[in-house]
Amino acid sequence: MGVSMGTARAWVERWERQQERYAVDREERFTVIADVVEHTVVGRARPLLLDLGCGPGSLAARLAARFPHAEIVAADMDPVLLELGRTHHANAARFVDTVIGADGWTDALGLNRPLDAAVSTTALHYLPEPALLRTYRSLASLLRPGGVLVNGDHLPPDAAPCSNLTAHVGRRRSERTGGHTREDWRSWWDAAARDPELADLLDERRRRHALHHGGAEQVTVRRHAALLRRAGFAHVAPVWQFGDSTVLVAIMGETRRLPAPAET
Repeated sequence: MGVSMGTARAWVERWERQQERYAVDREERFTVIADVVEHTVVGRARPLLLDLGCGPGSLAARLAARFPHAEIVAADMDPVLLELGRTHHANAARFVDTVIGADGWTDALGLNRPLDAAVSTTALHYLPEPALLRTYRSLASLLRPGGVLVNGDHLPPDAAPCSNLTAHVGRRRSERTGGHTREDWRSWWDAAARDPELADLLDERRRRHALHHGGAEQVTVRRHAALLRRAGFAHVAPVWQFGDSTVLVAIMGETRRLPAPAET
């Protein structure tokens, strides 16, 4: 089910343009995430980084360029995006097929030492709160003391009038930078469905999504912070925001506090 380098390049480049429609100041958000990682891994010869919900490797590739000596593991469940990433960004990361939040999902990562940082961008919002808490607990157990989880996503505030306002501010920013004129997510997938080179991968994608269907959850930034603290992180704070596009950072204590057992 592999794809050619030319096909992977074309679809990844098109994905990059399409995603700019949704992520407000996308490149700035990527840069801020990398800045947090830089602060965390200073002095480490070969930091270990995990990209959660990596898609075709957009964030992993940027981290690889910024930290050429890092070992990067990129995890996702989407066979189409994983194959595009493996082919187009072959030297950026080790791409891993796993369902984030499912039982035993971290076993597939093949980690042999603690993580310095786990990062994610616009990828965890589909998890309901129980799965999100399980995921945060898993990550807390994988990170070294002082390691970080950095999540860049649309994280609304609690009050509806405020969340409506931050969403509006983000949309207006996107319109001013041409985001509304770009291809959207649905039309990207509709076009991909017409590419015969992706047919087998798309069939597998449909099969998986029937088994692991998620939806966009509106977990607020305050709830994310509360879940992270319950999972064992010592410190949680937003470090960047425009509209409801936020980079939220959670830091493990220097003496790692084990996550609380899962609730039954």
